[in-house]
Amino acid sequence: MKIATIIARVLLGSVFLVFGLNKFLNFIPMPPPTGQAGAFFGALYATHYLYVIATFEVTGGALLLLGRYVSLGLTLVGPVVVNILAFNIFMNHQGWPPAALVAVLSLFLLWRYRDNFAGLVRDTAPRSNSLHEHVAAPAAIATH
Repeated sequence: MKIATIIARVLLGSVFLVFGLNKFLNFIPMPPPTGQAGAFFGALYATHYLYVIATFEVTGGALLLLGRYVSLGLTLVGPVVVNILAFNIFMNHQGWPPAALVAVLSLFLLWRYRDNFAGLVRDTAPRSNSLHEHVAAPAAIATH
């Protein structure tokens, strides 16, 4: 399973690093999409928001490739994966196979690193009957 994790991490990291850098350097020329997809990408380019997305892709992809701070890398590329899936479901139906592959690799890695994300889904709030028991008294705040 360790080898599968390394393969998935390198593949996903490579995809995000290469295609993120391509948004800055345009070394893989791609024809512009048409229709709603074209309008969507046109807005991303015109507002320079695509560079924000590319920064997350490059940073997350590099962290995945390096094998350091993998959970942070997955956190950075996670919203991008969701948007890739949504874009290909709603606007560009031809691109779903690569989108599905990226999603499967991401989900596999999230599962492999699930212990690092466990705190996000754990209920750690204290139990009580009254909200006022957990609110600090003004006098206690003033003494600090």
